[in-house]
Amino acid sequence: MRIEASSSPRAPTYNQLVLQRASQWARDIKRDVVAIWIAAGDPRVPWYAKAIAAAVAAYALSPIDLIPDFVPVLGYVDDLIIVPAGILLTVRLIPAGLMDEFRAEAARRDAWPRSRLGAAFVIVLWLLATAVMVRWLFRR
Repeated sequence: MRIEASSSPRAPTYNQLVLQRASQWARDIKRDVVAIWIAAGDPRVPWYAKAIAAAVAAYALSPIDLIPDFVPVLGYVDDLIIVPAGILLTVRLIPAGLMDEFRAEAARRDAWPRSRLGAAFVIVLWLLATAVMVRWLFRR
C-alpha cells in the first residue's frame, strides 16, 4: 500500500502561529528602535518626546545592559519589559504621521545604529553603583 502526500497545504499549528507572532513582534520592536533613534534627531518632534526617544534609543542600542542577562530572571526584565515599555511610551508621544514616516525610513535602512552614548551611560551607572557598594562595605 502506498501513501501519497496530500497536495493541500497544512494549516500551521498553534506553536507555529505563536512563533510567527513572536518573530513579527521582535522585528517590529527592532524597527521601532531605529525609528525612535531617527525621531530623536528630527526637529519636528516635540522636545519632551525627543528627550525620551534619545534615552530609550540609547539604552536599547547600547551593547551593555543595565542588568546583565546572566543574572537569573532579572537579566531579561530589561529586554522583555523595560525596553518595550519605553518604546511604547515614546511612540505614543510622537505624532502618528511622523512616526509612520520614521518607521518607513527605519525599514529602508540596512545598518543597525550603535549607541556609544548609551554604553557610556550604562558604564557610568555601573561605576556609581560599584562606588556606593564599596563605600557601604568599608564603612562597617
